[in-house]
Amino acid sequence: MHGRILNAGPFPKRRTVRPVVWSTLFRSATALVGGYAAAAVLATLLARLLPVPRVEATSWGMILSFAIYAAIALWCFHEHRLARVAALVWGLALIGGGVLWLLGVRP
Repeated sequence: MHGRILNAGPFPKRRTVRPVVWSTLFRSATALVGGYAAAAVLATLLARLLPVPRVEATSWGMILSFAIYAAIALWCFHEHRLARVAALVWGLALIGGGVLWLLGVRP
């Protein structure tokens, strides 16, 4: 009976707070670092693959990278499943980086 009174307080138990803190930290790191990596890779791929002169392709890639980065960061906090966020953002960065490595430098 005495234990019931101590656990019946208005504050939540610490066990329920910790996973939320860790998932928010991981989601924030994914949005900031992974989103930047994915946006940089997509902008570089766009600049590499656009069939226009190199200067124009690079400018378009840089301009669109801001919108891509903002969209990825917003989506990271919109999606409920953390595993999906991590898989898509980090996977996009890694696969895009691999494709860029295979394409090499633009002639």
